[in-house]
Amino acid sequence: MRIVITGSTGLVGTRLAEFFQEEGRQVLRLVRKSGRGEPGTAYWQPETGEIDAEALEGADVLIHLAGKSINGRWTKRRKEEILLSRTRGTRLIAETLAALKRPPGVFLCASGIGTTREGGREVDEKDSAGSGFLSGVIKEWEKATVPAKEAGIRVVNMRFGMVLSPRGGALKRMLPAYKLGLGGRLGHGRQWMSWVALEEIPHVVRFLIERDEVAGPVNVVSPNPVSNAEFIRALGGALRRPVAFPVPAFAVKLMFGEMGEELLLWGNRAIPKKLLEVGYSFRYPDLEKALREMLG
Repeated sequence: MRIVITGSTGLVGTRLAEFFQEEGRQVLRLVRKSGRGEPGTAYWQPETGEIDAEALEGADVLIHLAGKSINGRWTKRRKEEILLSRTRGTRLIAETLAALKRPPGVFLCASGIGTTREGGREVDEKDSAGSGFLSGVIKEWEKATVPAKEAGIRVVNMRFGMVLSPRGGALKRMLPAYKLGLGGRLGHGRQWMSWVALEEIPHVVRFLIERDEVAGPVNVVSPNPVSNAEFIRALGGALRRPVAFPVPAFAVKLMFGEMGEELLLWGNRAIPKKLLEVGYSFRYPDLEKALREMLG
């Protein structure tokens, strides 16, 4: 099996490339100018619309993960960059795949579950995109895959929840303070967090590749979302540290602005309905056990 991956230097992309190479798959990484000419790579530059279409001919799978980080204050310019980095690159890939003589059988494109102020009710793929800026980005991001779908390629929009790993992402940034016993819940702590262990993702992706009947949005999250307060207690337990220093909502907004409000104070109680319906068995369904294994 020949698998093409964009965003292969990110947290999820790095792990997926490792996983499939360990399984003996041929992995081709789509990279920008800095990596041009390296073995196992092909060139693309979404800002200018350049892509090595010939290198994609005959690939079995394309996994698209590239996009500008959503961390940092959301100025008007940054929001435009976040949106364009997802829609422009995705549309370029979708249109390129649609024009190939031998396109991949499946196009797996990253997406998100979104967030909402009223995140208390359980939601599945039908309504998990939420509201606010990020949810608007997600809708346009998924819309950009349409050219591939119209060409008869099976498209899966992988709606990731919070990816947990000490190797990167939110958990890595949290660990220094929480290891010192200086952490606590954010705001009132009742906002829901839909999460997935990094080590779960390669197994989910392989499952999605193999299941031809699965298409469209798929929530890539644990079947057991938790509140922020529950998450913080589980993290403190795994680290054997107290979590007695809550951060009030006004402080989150002051420090991080709109980004902090949407990502840290809003929530989404998303469940992986599609994965469960087609028989996927989670390796890390329980937060406490997942954190204990991750943090040793």
